[in-house]
Amino acid sequence: MTIDHIDLSRVDLNLLVALDALLAERSVTRAAARIGIGQSAMSSSLARLRTLFSDELLTRAPEGMRPTPRALALAEPVRTLLRQVQALVRRDDAFDPRTVTRTFTIGLPDSAEVLIGPRLLAHLRAEAPGISLLLRSIDSIRILQELDADRVDLGIGFFTDGQTHHKQRLLYRDSYLCVFNADLLGLAPPISLDDYLRFPHVLTSLKETAHGVVDDALARLGRSRTLAVTTPRFLAVPFLVRSAPVLTTMHARLATFFAGALGLTVSPAPVDLEDVAISMLWHASYDDDPAHRWLRRTLLALVEEPTGTI
Repeated sequence: MTIDHIDLSRVDLNLLVALDALLAERSVTRAAARIGIGQSAMSSSLARLRTLFSDELLTRAPEGMRPTPRALALAEPVRTLLRQVQALVRRDDAFDPRTVTRTFTIGLPDSAEVLIGPRLLAHLRAEAPGISLLLRSIDSIRILQELDADRVDLGIGFFTDGQTHHKQRLLYRDSYLCVFNADLLGLAPPISLDDYLRFPHVLTSLKETAHGVVDDALARLGRSRTLAVTTPRFLAVPFLVRSAPVLTTMHARLATFFAGALGLTVSPAPVDLEDVAISMLWHASYDDDPAHRWLRRTLLALVEEPTGTI
């Protein structure tokens, strides 16, 4: 398509910056604060945007401001365009992790934070001391909304959903192990299915439901287990297991880490469980961002090091 330079010159790029902020925050006040202008200036930008697109774009609602269908259709193209412009004006060879100052917001479960967080933090302090991390606990559904609203830079975890603008890269695959206090249960690995079902279990569930992959596997065998505790916090599980005659089934890397730290015993789970893929997830608009690319490459390098805990 031929560019109409005269027509395009009439469009203020700052209006698209304002539109992106308005769609992300759904509030004139918060959008103004996000880009560092006054509320009246943002209101003026919204009025100009409504004229430019011949649409209300955002309307008042009980929960705040609600985007119109036209605004929702514009959100993704505008975000992509702004990221492309940002990439154009930034020089890749000017990026130096030793001197850059930036905060990355990463959404991940506490299990991934335990395994990846310490090594990533140590690496950043040594190689990129100006980069800080804001770690947030987030589930696999909400992460998509947070990425689209630019409130999270990167997600780490097990992801099955996403759209074409949600990019994903495998970090590592993991199997499952059973974890228990051998002194309290009187068991030694490998444990049998009957022993596995003789004691109550601790389940970690981020979906607020007392059902997991183990229950699906047992159902295929016509069996079921008794749950003693269901919790959304992976970090609490090994302490629960250490203190009571219960057992749990968790990702193998995490199980091995906790067993070594707390004197617990691990055993292969006596049911067939598919390996889980732990991946990075990010918005496509960050593909060419030099710092973001550096962070992704760093994470890949850290998990591939054979001497690491992951």
